[in-house]
Amino acid sequence: MERRLFVLAACAFIVAAVLGSAWVTGQFTTPAVDRTEGYVSELAAVDQPWTRLFRVSDVLSGLACLAGVALVPRVAREWPGWLALAAFGLLTLAAGLFPLDCAALSDPLCGRREASFAHVAHALARVLGTVAVLAAMVLLSARWASRASWLFTWLTLAATLLTAIAQAVGHGVGLAHRAQLTMIAVWLVYVALRLLVADDPEEAGPRIAPGRMGGVGGARVRTDDAPAWSGTGDAPAWSGAGDAAAWSGTGDAAAWSGTGDAPAWSGTGDAAAWNGTGDASAWSGTGDGAAGGCGGADPAAWDAVGCGRPHVVVQGAGPAVLITAGLAGAWFHWDAVAARLASCHRVIRFDRPGLGLSPCTPVPPTLYGEAARLAALSPAHPQQVTLIAEGVACWHAEAFARLHPLCLARLVLVEPACAGERRPLPFAGTAGRWLPALGRTWGATALARLTGPPAHRLLTGTADPSGVYGTGRVLAAVAGEWLARRGMAADLRRLRAEKPFPEVPVTVISSDDPDGCAGHLAGELAAEHVRLPRAGRRLQLRAPQAVADAVT
Repeated sequence: MERRLFVLAACAFIVAAVLGSAWVTGQFTTPAVDRTEGYVSELAAVDQPWTRLFRVSDVLSGLACLAGVALVPRVAREWPGWLALAAFGLLTLAAGLFPLDCAALSDPLCGRREASFAHVAHALARVLGTVAVLAAMVLLSARWASRASWLFTWLTLAATLLTAIAQAVGHGVGLAHRAQLTMIAVWLVYVALRLLVADDPEEAGPRIAPGRMGGVGGARVRTDDAPAWSGTGDAPAWSGAGDAAAWSGTGDAAAWSGTGDAPAWSGTGDAAAWNGTGDASAWSGTGDGAAGGCGGADPAAWDAVGCGRPHVVVQGAGPAVLITAGLAGAWFHWDAVAARLASCHRVIRFDRPGLGLSPCTPVPPTLYGEAARLAALSPAHPQQVTLIAEGVACWHAEAFARLHPLCLARLVLVEPACAGERRPLPFAGTAGRWLPALGRTWGATALARLTGPPAHRLLTGTADPSGVYGTGRVLAAVAGEWLARRGMAADLRRLRAEKPFPEVPVTVISSDDPDGCAGHLAGELAAEHVRLPRAGRRLQLRAPQAVADAVT
């Protein structure tokens, strides 16, 4: 998808260059503007016959430039240049919205009139826009170390200096200004061509050192080696030494051969095969054959191809407790609960793909894929795990319980979401495949920086200690999980009809339950229903002891 984003960004810059060159036609349609002495901006003056055409061209050119910058995949240390280019697009847009009152140099009577706010705003926007595009040229040329880009930059700078000199001497302003705009358009086309031939930027997964941002006392970050495959195809294969191989998607078979704890497969297909040495082979989904089992506590259950390692935090020792956060949740939201359990339990927390400090995944989330992830993070048979889930993740936990009944010791569901009867969104799959790539663009990064931290504080009442909610990756992952909710709910309804729920202790914890969802689920699962009417939302933050008590 990133390659397609490069193409879309390149097209946007070419459109910006073409629309920004609409003044060429004005040389023939607006003879009142002097080609030698008049500014190009005078073509869009309010008193000119084709003012609307050229103003619309400027507005669309600015929007195209902004769209191009927003769609460019983010590359480290290039942000000053792209920010300057975005400023140029915004100022071009402003210049189109606020036209000149009259042809400043071509009309001798123009200078005798009192200038309006729009006239002054247009002149200021044009000056600042020229500064912004020159800054973008210099910064990006220095970063790219491109001779062609430097050539266009120097030519544009020379044309700008000639324009200033011509204005000072009172002759040739029009020619110099047209040369300047021509070089800017040529440079935008060069940027587009560069994007078309550029390699996809590598998106390294986030890294944190053990003991940093990893929760509370004794927490450590898991860095297990785990090959992962997720998508569609006939058979992914892995051979070697490692902790786990995880496969999630659709196809005929998932094969693993080597040494390690367990491979996990989840999706639709004919069979999952494992051949080697290890503890267990797990297959979960729909098809001809399935062998239920858990993957051992060491695997990094991941379905991101080449996106890096997952963020998993383990602390304490004793019976395993696995915590999975709700929609848009991160590992640090469960610090208080983990601190209360770590004294006598081995507490495992993780971030799903794209959330928290975990890298992205190129495929949308699925119910079976999340159940397989929980299975691979659970301890190996015959050990069992106590699973704590919140919100939408309660669906993942219930699917895990139905598909891997021997792996589960106890289930704690915190504020479970309702699996309604609404049909999956028809565009959810396509949009979900685009979102990971969109999350790595400058546009998503800017939007996340502006909205992510305040939205997180508003919804949770806490700060973001690691700054994860200011990244486009997390913003895209949240949108992807939200789009996948209806599909997961439909899969869960089908799974409830096909697989019985195991006889394990279940506790449902809720605050207010206006729709009766928590109470209904507690009845369906024969669970204990703990009501905390005054606790409010986000019980893991406001009532962590109640959640810990449900485990102990």
